[in-house]
Amino acid sequence: MTDPERLSVTIVDGYVDEPAHFGVPPYISTYPRYTAGALVDAGVPRERITYHTIDGLRDDPDRWRDVDEADLMIYLGGMTVPGKYVGGTPAEPDEVRKLAWTASGTSLMGGPVKFGVGDENAGATETERQDLDFDFVAKGDVEAAVHDLVESGLEGFNNRMRDVDEVSRWAQDGAFVVEQHPNHPDHLICELETSRGCAYRCSFCTEPLYGNPSFRPPPTVVSEVDALSSRGVKHFRIGRQADILAYGGDGEAPNPDALRSLYGGIREVAPDLETLHLDNMNPITIVNWPEESREGIRIIAEHNTPGDTAAFGLESADPIVQEENNLNVTAEECFEAVRIVNEEAGWRPGEDTADAPTFGPDAPRRLPKLLPGINLLHGLKGEREETYERNRKFLQRVYDEGYMLRRINIRQVMAFDGTDMSDTGAEIAQDHTKLFKRYKRQIREEIDQPMLERVAPPGTVLPDVHLEYHQDGRTFGRQLGTYPLLVGIPGERDLGRTIDVAVVDHGYRSVTAVPYPLDLNDASMDELTAIPGVGDRTAGDIVVNRPYESVTDADLTTEFDLTQFVTTRSLERAE
Repeated sequence: MTDPERLSVTIVDGYVDEPAHFGVPPYISTYPRYTAGALVDAGVPRERITYHTIDGLRDDPDRWRDVDEADLMIYLGGMTVPGKYVGGTPAEPDEVRKLAWTASGTSLMGGPVKFGVGDENAGATETERQDLDFDFVAKGDVEAAVHDLVESGLEGFNNRMRDVDEVSRWAQDGAFVVEQHPNHPDHLICELETSRGCAYRCSFCTEPLYGNPSFRPPPTVVSEVDALSSRGVKHFRIGRQADILAYGGDGEAPNPDALRSLYGGIREVAPDLETLHLDNMNPITIVNWPEESREGIRIIAEHNTPGDTAAFGLESADPIVQEENNLNVTAEECFEAVRIVNEEAGWRPGEDTADAPTFGPDAPRRLPKLLPGINLLHGLKGEREETYERNRKFLQRVYDEGYMLRRINIRQVMAFDGTDMSDTGAEIAQDHTKLFKRYKRQIREEIDQPMLERVAPPGTVLPDVHLEYHQDGRTFGRQLGTYPLLVGIPGERDLGRTIDVAVVDHGYRSVTAVPYPLDLNDASMDELTAIPGVGDRTAGDIVVNRPYESVTDADLTTEFDLTQFVTTRSLERAE
């Protein structure tokens, strides 16, 4: 019998991406935190629990010693939606096998990896369940498996799902593990779970495999935030649920009182938080219960931070595809939900909430509080060429009628055992590859760019952009939050810093920005020429005639009002 108090445990985070759960840096998912809490609950001392990300192992080979020497090595990972990532690179199957081979002690694998393993995290692929040479694979909840495995003396466990009381306890007990994340504390955002499961049964989705929605009471989530906040976390996303509006209800109808308790409680225990965003919101909830949904959306927009996104799973605007895949919202219903979110939460800090949605030159220079995002999925049963045109027309209608979308996510299906798409697989997506690529490029050019200009017009201020990498003479960074804008800044700046910027130009899914406020006495030629209307000649004149005592001394005549975001440092400092 292995004594839990003498057990050494290493947790390796290979990252997760599920329909209602995200854990690629700068995010940390619930899995490592709950797993650590389950270990503590089973009697393992906190000081004997080590946590590493897969990128941490790649960066420092000496850390593999913790994998080798642990009595119990736990791998957490699995990607059930396709994606491209900047902050981290999910573990590859060969790396996961290496973990199992390296571990001298008992090895256990869990998380969404239980649904299947693919060669890459890409759309139009099929997956299969693999044990990847681990001693144990948790086919239920990995945190429950870990708890029971330790209590059994590492002999085994029954695959089971944890209950609400357990996860509420483990969420608090495992908060300490965030301090071992390489991004802690400044560049780390914690995914928060309010529920699992879904009342609907879309053909492609793994979330219904967790069953019907099961909700955590508001005080338990608030207590988790309190514990994480005490460990230095300032960024949170309420992302682990299929529909935030259904929180605390019967799984379908909104419960504004529960949302008020949740959001108000979080603000009370973490008054200095810097990010509070969400992820999934079901448009059919808004359509079926419009007044209750409006109230819930107002509560969210009152408490959240700007730039928040409510992901809408439209998936397809084609009624044939909707019927064959059990999709629960029509294009017309989704459009109505887009309108309601824009009206209730499309306001910007510093303006009257009744003015929403607002955009254009007179709008305050901040991102709107909460906007919908649209998910479109291709390769579903019944897809035809007309499907692509129906999707395009839906997006064009949203733009033409004066509403905003924070982002449009276009991807191809991944087929998993246990879902209705498992029989069809990726065949349709693979047959439509050329059509998909042409259509995706058209959406980026005709919809994404003008929509982005509407959401973040020139002069929009983006606070706290974290600088992440260099490319082609520019520095790229993002804010922390849900689907943050990729920001390109002229010149190569020190990475790892956080700066405020102002938007000056737009790509398809990214923006060009300059430091805010931009100092005319110090700005580079590249920064100056990035501003609309400032060409090489004007920029050269600005540089030659420096220093300036004030912006008006520069006597700038441009098509863009530079006074929105430029300044001049004092002459003493400029010298």
